[in-house]
Amino acid sequence: MTALRLLVTSAALGASALALLMALAGTAKAGDVKLGRALTQKCEACHGADGLSKIVEAPNIAGQTEQYIVKSLLAFKSGERKNDMMSVVAPTLSDDDVANLAAYYSAIPITLGKLPGD
Repeated sequence: MTALRLLVTSAALGASALALLMALAGTAKAGDVKLGRALTQKCEACHGADGLSKIVEAPNIAGQTEQYIVKSLLAFKSGERKNDMMSVVAPTLSDDDVANLAAYYSAIPITLGKLPGD
């Protein structure tokens, strides 16, 4: 009976924690695409205004999810992720800048042309 009670309590706590995380994720400030577009001069040399990499060291960021871009930029800003260029640019971004850039780059539509071998 004790093992069952522990399992039920753990499941309830897990569900509560999950609900809290989901609620907190929903409170993240949504970015503004137009304001993000105005900030892209900081990104264009490597990622381009279109989000398509201009140098081999930089990834394409167009069409990435907003959450992924925010998480990545914040990790560079905090030093959790390391990259010579991003270590210079990311610390200069405010939280609003991060949200706006993420909104802009995630809003770029990605279309798939003909796949190789088709």
